[in-house]
Amino acid sequence: MRIVRLTLGAILFIGGIVLMLLPGSILLVVGGLMLLSYDWPRARGWLKYIQKTMTTGARKIDRFLLMRRLR
Repeated sequence: MRIVRLTLGAILFIGGIVLMLLPGSILLVVGGLMLLSYDWPRARGWLKYIQKTMTTGARKIDRFLLMRRLR
């Protein structure tokens, strides 16, 4: 099971990196890191960083759209 999880996680992660220009591909990166984080502690750190960055970006976009609506 561990080999399947690592292989699938690596495929999703690499596929997400390759498809970075298309919308929605970041979900492949997050999914791949999620699977890799079970067995690889460094992937857990990368996953936390990406989650924090995505949260910060979503808050900035929300704030921008809210301020735009109020004008």
